[in-house]
Amino acid sequence: MPGTGDDLNNVLVSERELWLDGPPHALFNELRRGCPIHWTEGFEEFPEEEGFWSVTTAEDIHAVSRDWQTYSSGHGITAVGVFPVELTRAMFIGMDPPKHDRVKALFQAGFTPKRIAAHEDAIREIVIGVLNRFAPGDNCDLVADIAQPAVSRVIGSFMGIAPEDDEIWARLMNSTLGAADPDLNPDRFQGALEKDLPEIFERCRKLIAERRERPTEDLTSILVHAEVDGEKLEEHEIVMGFFLLMAAGNDSTKATYSSGMRALMEDHEQMHKLLNNPSLIPSAVEESLRMFPAFAHFRRTTTHDTELHGQKIKKGEKVVMWYVSSNRDETRYENPDHFDITRNPEHQAFGAGGRHYCLGTALARLELQILFQETLKRFPNIQINGKPTMVESLFLNQPKTLPVKLLT
Repeated sequence: MPGTGDDLNNVLVSERELWLDGPPHALFNELRRGCPIHWTEGFEEFPEEEGFWSVTTAEDIHAVSRDWQTYSSGHGITAVGVFPVELTRAMFIGMDPPKHDRVKALFQAGFTPKRIAAHEDAIREIVIGVLNRFAPGDNCDLVADIAQPAVSRVIGSFMGIAPEDDEIWARLMNSTLGAADPDLNPDRFQGALEKDLPEIFERCRKLIAERRERPTEDLTSILVHAEVDGEKLEEHEIVMGFFLLMAAGNDSTKATYSSGMRALMEDHEQMHKLLNNPSLIPSAVEESLRMFPAFAHFRRTTTHDTELHGQKIKKGEKVVMWYVSSNRDETRYENPDHFDITRNPEHQAFGAGGRHYCLGTALARLELQILFQETLKRFPNIQINGKPTMVESLFLNQPKTLPVKLLT
């Protein structure tokens, strides 16, 4: 890890060793102060990948997010391109306006706060059902045994996935999004491309055929029967649209719930404050989102020569927005590395505004509130019971394992 006063220009933000235990927050602290727009030459593990600019402050990320004409999503959305560009472009997160706006609009009506609120009872029933599998005194892994089955069933119910297939889709999402971690995908990125992606397409083709023959009210059916500019979506666009919704629903809530619960278990003062005043749960959710954004970054590519924070950036260069940095920007937050459930902050966990602001914010917030409420109602003295581990990834920001003892 570089120390203050070292030459930050020579640091590789992509260096694997920096990410073995989660994001390198100390490095990002130094970059915000000393080199807020930072160039990383490349990737040790991916010599064919071009380097990238790191954007580390909340203000600069806000500027990039809102200027889609300069910073395009159509050339890749992560620092390392796991999928071929033609596949990322098939997801609305990998499109630029006007097509982005038209495809995203297909789903926006189903994700309004009012529509999501109508699902509260069903989501609570799912969470209670998962928690009821355990008795006081049981040991379990909060990630694998509680967070994963709960979020898988919630997004599965929206997509029209049969409950018995939840584990299959969770495995596929984890192994593709977490391809950098050898525990989640022993074959790493090659396995994601050569094994997992073909399986996703094969399984999706069956769902597509079923929805064409028997349309339903779920989001998969919306994808299958949608028209954009008078034309149906192509098969790869349907599959990648399905993948985007499943991936976001699988990872985002699981990540923030697990990280937030870990923070509470590690800070008895904050835990007692929340148990004594459960009305603080919405604020605790927002603080969890701020400190532990599920996705460490998203990326843009410049469409022309430009300048950001005094730094000249050439056309065609990657620009990576590090939310794990901007959400701890000391110019925005007092004592930003401290978990404070009374803070109720604004943050960039769902993006920083603009066209690509997260579609599922209302669903994520509702799920998180219910998960915190029901977990702490049943097991108010829950404790960490072993060593937590983090997913090894530049992209995913979440615990991989979180062993706990469930105590009342």
